[in-house]
Amino acid sequence: MSNMTFEKYLNLADARLGTKALFVTDDWFAAVDRMLQPEPPVWKEGVFDDNGKWMDGWESRRKRFEGYDYTIIRLGVPGVISGVDIDTSFFTGNFPPSASLEACYCPEGDPADDAEWTELLSAVSLKGDSHHLHAIDDQRPWTHIRFNIYPDGGVARLRVYGTPYLDWKHLADEEIDLAAALNGGRALACNDEHFGKMGNILNPGRGINMGDGWETARRRTPGNDWVIVALGHPGEINRVVVDTLHFKGNYPDSCSIQAAYVKGGTDEQIETQSLFWKELLPAQKLEMHQEHEFSGELNAIGPITHVRLNIFPDGGISRLRLFGKVTD
Repeated sequence: MSNMTFEKYLNLADARLGTKALFVTDDWFAAVDRMLQPEPPVWKEGVFDDNGKWMDGWESRRKRFEGYDYTIIRLGVPGVISGVDIDTSFFTGNFPPSASLEACYCPEGDPADDAEWTELLSAVSLKGDSHHLHAIDDQRPWTHIRFNIYPDGGVARLRVYGTPYLDWKHLADEEIDLAAALNGGRALACNDEHFGKMGNILNPGRGINMGDGWETARRRTPGNDWVIVALGHPGEINRVVVDTLHFKGNYPDSCSIQAAYVKGGTDEQIETQSLFWKELLPAQKLEMHQEHEFSGELNAIGPITHVRLNIFPDGGISRLRLFGKVTD
């Protein structure tokens, strides 16, 4: 699996999904939870706090005894891990020389002190101010990770890319948001994400601001903007929510949704074929800064795996919800 391939998956260690550090040996200089934030790390010139230079990430003290530092993290959603990005941006004279990653599956509560940890990434060398991308070939689901740095230092961001793991058989009779990131939905492609990332529209809760949605540049040519979403599981959709929260002078005039049951092909092939998918939701007018719910307006087209949300002509939306029941 190439680096670019696994980076298309969900960051299971994103704090917005509920990911939390349960334990850390030392985060004297910079709190470990900063390492789990979704925004790219920043440098603040000349900013110091009581413990030293302010850094955007997790940074431990210089170790003056045997051992190494580590943190135990509960993922926001259990998942199969496909790759990691160990990002040392802005850490130059204070990054760890190496790091490794272990994981465990503990669906009931958190791991005990004697929990068995499985090594997913053996110790790899790190450089300062760099991204370190490593694919992981393991199909088992995990709930917790243990991130080890040797012997000490700072990491700006830890991103753990993968696919959420759900027991779909137990969800067979429930109405569920099949597009939600926590349920395995993922944004595959879009024609433009100038101001906001396409994957944001699948995140939990409502958007916190305009930056927490998908927003395109102002269109100066004919046509419309679009995003393609793969559902977490095939299903029949009976209710759609399009939320334009925070988008006031820049919401789309209208939207429509096409959908299909896709049996194979690459993301690029799916992108081309999406032009010809059936219409799930005919064009609907949108208003600024509000949730729009559609149910009676939907066409009955049967089970689907993918949707293409079209916005006319451009603009921003905060969230997309596709409620339905799973099918085989």
